[in-house]
Amino acid sequence: MKSALEGISTLPFWLDDPARPEPTPPLIGPRGADLAIVGGGFTGLWTALQAKEADPDRSVVLLEAETVGWAASGRNGGFCSASLTHGADNGAAHLPGENARLIELGLENLDAIEASVARYDLDCEFERTGEITIATEAYQVEDLRAGHDPAHGIYWLDRDELAARVRSPQYLGGLWDSRGNAMINPAKLCWELRRVLLELGVTVHENSPVRSLTADSTSVTLKTDRGLVKANRVALGTNVFPSLLRRTRLHTVPVYDYALMTEPLSAEQLEAIGWHGREGLNDSANRFHYFRLSADNRILWGGWDAVYHFGGKVQSRYDQRQETFETLSRQFFETFPDLRGLRFTHAWGGAIDTCTRFFPFFTTAHDGRVAYTAGFTGLGVGASRFAGRVMLDLLSETDTELTQLEMVRSKPLPFPPEPFAWAGITATTKALIAADENQGRRGLLLRTLDRFGLGFDS
Repeated sequence: MKSALEGISTLPFWLDDPARPEPTPPLIGPRGADLAIVGGGFTGLWTALQAKEADPDRSVVLLEAETVGWAASGRNGGFCSASLTHGADNGAAHLPGENARLIELGLENLDAIEASVARYDLDCEFERTGEITIATEAYQVEDLRAGHDPAHGIYWLDRDELAARVRSPQYLGGLWDSRGNAMINPAKLCWELRRVLLELGVTVHENSPVRSLTADSTSVTLKTDRGLVKANRVALGTNVFPSLLRRTRLHTVPVYDYALMTEPLSAEQLEAIGWHGREGLNDSANRFHYFRLSADNRILWGGWDAVYHFGGKVQSRYDQRQETFETLSRQFFETFPDLRGLRFTHAWGGAIDTCTRFFPFFTTAHDGRVAYTAGFTGLGVGASRFAGRVMLDLLSETDTELTQLEMVRSKPLPFPPEPFAWAGITATTKALIAADENQGRRGLLLRTLDRFGLGFDS
């Protein structure tokens, strides 16, 4: 409904907050550090925190091109998932021998995030509500029902049981993972992590884009517009932005995702749809929606389109896409007809770093003094902390359980250069849409990609 979008703000809701902190000063002149971190999103922030927790005397400098949390980390839906592999099925397809352990490590990682929220009193609206994946088509019911696993806190909800939790005429049932997800305010988590880092003695320089990385026999040098850092070790958490390591640049592409935020629901509106447990929700098609309640009972409604632009550039003009916002608005009221008349206050988009296996990969450079991770494919809110642990282990140059994981030692296949990347991604996207329109049946292209462990997902 177009009228619900009138007068809407184009700022990401989470970042449109008067409590947003003033940026720290940019880097000016030279300085040294034991560890330098590039990127002030979740990956860089969690890496810095764990580095100081492990060694409080270690000098740590974090460099952020703009302001902490301004990119994907402050624009996402706020789903903090335990999954490290973009779902157990995807993990089993790529890493069958260690998928069970990765599930355990993912839950341990989410538990550790919850513990950090409590330890540092992080004001980030953390709610360990879990997530329900919903069937909206009959063919999806049996696949979801097969995931029922009460021993691990995963429960199939039939139509009536789901209606007792959230009501929509479209819902046929759902699979509730009661332990595997938490809802957060992602921007507040970024800002609170920044606060803790400053209290622990980490030096944070915002508005300090790193233009080059070079190394000699004793140190790694990062140059910004007005300064440089010479560090013993460097961790790169730049994710969707072009890697400072050229050999990894074809391993990710930016895919644009979009979201709407409603005005706060009244008590009567909230009662009309239920949702008393405040779980995160998503539907289970290839082109899916994700949605959740904010602390003040707004509904964030996102997903559906995952748009790749020819050339793979990250550009602010792609953050707005009116046709997607109109589609999302129409689908919202089809899902919740009792909420007709509700208005949206914010509409925004942002780039996701996706790779061909849909979960993060790792590499090192310059004799193990530089570590890099990327490829989170939309599940980086939680997995970024785990990735920070892995990078610190890699930089320590000692073998640990994490550094010996096949997940860490293997890499996804790179994307081809243009124009082949655009042609392949476009064809795959059309095939996924066709599968949704054909009872989930995957055509020849998707079956071939499945055979080689490739594909495309939002």
